[in-house]
Amino acid sequence: MIIGSLALAAAGAFTGASIYVNYVEQPARLALGDDALIKEWEPSDHRGFIVLAGLAAIAALFGFIAFRELNDVRWALGALVILASWPYTYLAIVPLNNRILGLIGADAAHEARQVIDLWGKLEIGLTAIGVAAIAIFVWAAG
Repeated sequence: MIIGSLALAAAGAFTGASIYVNYVEQPARLALGDDALIKEWEPSDHRGFIVLAGLAAIAALFGFIAFRELNDVRWALGALVILASWPYTYLAIVPLNNRILGLIGADAAHEARQVIDLWGKLEIGLTAIGVAAIAIFVWAAG
């Protein structure tokens, strides 16, 4: 059952990191002036992407191992849900990331700010995915 606890912990870390981005980092970022916002955006985005993708992969791996060991499909379901953050990010968030980077390169800071604001709203979807995975893992552990 330790593997299931690790899946739950990794999903919790994913969700916590996502909540941090939504409710701490994004408001602070938007409070910056345009030049500082642009300087902060790219390195922060790359680091956040790596952290969230890694935590999702770890949670899914542990979820699939728990499914295999316990033969309980709820662990696989939780793993699939947390892994859904990857296609969600690729389809909903990466196009905005690319657009933001293009605007930064074109020196269109004011328009980049508007797209970054929209990006923050889409990031809430990652939090929802994390909460759903946690709920499924808790149900499986129950």
